[in-house]
Parts: sequence; structure tokens; C-alpha cells
Amino acid sequence: MLSGLRWLALEVKHLDRAREFYETSLDLSVRAANEREVVFDAGEHALVLRRPDGVPRGGVHTHYAFSTPKPRYDDWYDRLSRDFDLVEHDFGSARSLYFYDPDGNCVEIGSTDEDGDPITGIFEIVLEVEDLPAAEQFYTDLGFETYNRGTDRKRVRMGGPFDLELWEPHLGIADARGGVHVDIGFEVDDPVAVTTEVEDRSCGVETVESGVRLRDPDGHYLTFVSSDSA
Repeated sequence: MLSGLRWLALEVKHLDRAREFYETSLDLSVRAANEREVVFDAGEHALVLRRPDGVPRGGVHTHYAFSTPKPRYDDWYDRLSRDFDLVEHDFGSARSLYFYDPDGNCVEIGSTDEDGDPITGIFEIVLEVEDLPAAEQFYTDLGFETYNRGTDRKRVRMGGPFDLELWEPHLGIADARGGVHVDIGFEVDDPVAVTTEVEDRSCGVETVESGVRLRDPDGHYLTFVSSDSA
């Protein structure tokens, strides 16, 4: 049902400071900007920075991951280690580094087998949830599939248009936390049909200019946009 990720939105306190961080540290290009938000090109996806002066707000202390081709990973490590106290984790077939943006979001850059630019997209988003089994079922009904489960039952990892992790409140690698009231945009074939699958458990559903938006049981905003739209 979900054919792709369109955007991830993060909440920032000072828009100019956050914009400078992502332009300078990660070389992201600005796609659009106004007084409330800045939209960056992040490979095939969009990263949105948004001030908390309306809804949807954007995620707070969100852990998320950019993908980079394996040959570019060491370049990122060498560059970022000059200015940040990096945490690195080896997953066997891939490596990831972790550091924090000015608003406390844990940014991960993970190596992948794909080719392309230094940042090719967003491959992981972590959400904090109150009731893990209920949240897992909600996202299963949207088309995600669980393929890894924490031994202490505090998290599940689900595959879909990106890797989605659902965490009960706890600290992860590099003391990362699952995001609160995260705003995610999905590409779908039929926004109304997707919404119908979970409408009865959603906190709210509304039609917006870009498609259909709902709030999941933990207050995260999910917007379903037609795959045919630009």
C-alpha cells in the first residue's frame, strides 16, 4: 500500500541555526523555504525543518538515518569527526555513525550497497510509542512487516518503504530516543484506501491539499500523498 517515503519533518527551535547545520555539516540543498520551514533535498527524499508554531509540528528528539554509498562512508567519518563526538556501530555488513543536530535529533549516516551521491536518502525512522503491540499492529495494517524484535520487548524493526523502528521509551545507540509527534509523508497509490485500513484506530483524519492526513495512536502525523503527484 505504501510505495515510498516523501518526507520526514523535524521540529527546530531556531530555524536559521538548524538550516546552517544541515547546509554546512551535511551539504544538503534547500528546495524551498519560508518563515516557518525549510525543505531540503535529502537524496530521493525531503527533510523538512519546521518551527513549532502550528500543526503538524515535526518530530522532537527523533532518531533517523541517512544512507550513503559504502565508498563514501569513510569520507563522512573523517569530515564529521573534526567537529562532532561521533559514535560508531558496526553491523557486520554495514557501518553507521551517530551524532546530534542542534535540536537534539540523533542523526545517523549508514553505509549501503547502493551507488550515488553522498546522501542518497532516508532509510530509517524511529518512533516512540506507548503500547508497542498496538503500534506494531497499526503499522502492520499499513503494510510494514516486522523482521527484528528487541529481546527486552522494547522495540521492533519493520520493513516497508523505509525501515521503521517502534520503541517503548528508552535510550538506544548513542543515547538516541524515538521521536515524538513525528510528521512523515508517504507516497501511496490510493490515499483514501490506505486511510481506511487504520481509520478506526486513528486520533484524527483530515483531507489536506497534499492528500489525506491522520494521527496515529501515539500522535504521529502520517500524510498519504498520491504517487502520481509531484
